Amino acid sequence: MDVKAPATIPYFLQEQIRELIVDGTIRPGQPLREQELEQRFGTSRSPIREALRLLELSGLVTHIQRKGFRVTLYTETQIRHLYMLRAELEAYCLRQLADVTDLSPLVAELRSYDEAIASSMAKRDVRASIAACREFYLASARYTGNTPLTSMLSKLYEQVEPLRFLLARRSIETNTIQTYTHGITQAVAVRDFERAAGLTRTYVLEVLPSIVQVYRDAIEPVRQEAAPRYGRA
Repeated sequence: MDVKAPATIPYFLQEQIRELIVDGTIRPGQPLREQELEQRFGTSRSPIREALRLLELSGLVTHIQRKGFRVTLYTETQIRHLYMLRAELEAYCLRQLADVTDLSPLVAELRSYDEAIASSMAKRDVRASIAACREFYLASARYTGNTPLTSMLSKLYEQVEPLRFLLARRSIETNTIQTYTHGITQAVAVRDFERAAGLTRTYVLEVLPSIVQVYRDAIEPVRQEAAPRYGRA
């Protein structure tokens, strides 16, 4: 059932379109035609366009001159760059915790997210699992008080959210992330920040090939549609 929204709520529309992008209903590279979105949400073009602009700022949507908006389509090199940047920022963040005297509130928070990850994975709840993982890593960034770092990580997680959803949907039963989140929590608890940083980098390196593969599979229909067709009509 299509969701009907008042024309004055572009942020609501942004979230609705975002969900369609993250779960793959709207595929990577697919055009976001404003007229179709107007009909889906029962609203006018102005708030739709504003919502798409907001999504462009987050990196989920790209605007192409004279062609309009479409879901961002990544190259494999771009995916590797995004994930390696994520690994380095997370590792840097965990090392920054060495400057914090009392880590007990953070450790308690990390344990709560670790438990939430375990619970969501047991229920095969992809969305809840992704949300808990995101908050697990952002918790450390927030605790350092480094606002630019937190903001940068938040935007980076937003950009890779569709990729994380693809991987979690395919491999939630075998995903090893909790081995790492549990290990990171224990390392932070004993102030072994180098071990915590090493674990987060190792996890990213471990899942990166799978991320590239699931994305390659997801965009194959897009490639086929774009491929030239030869022969007589």
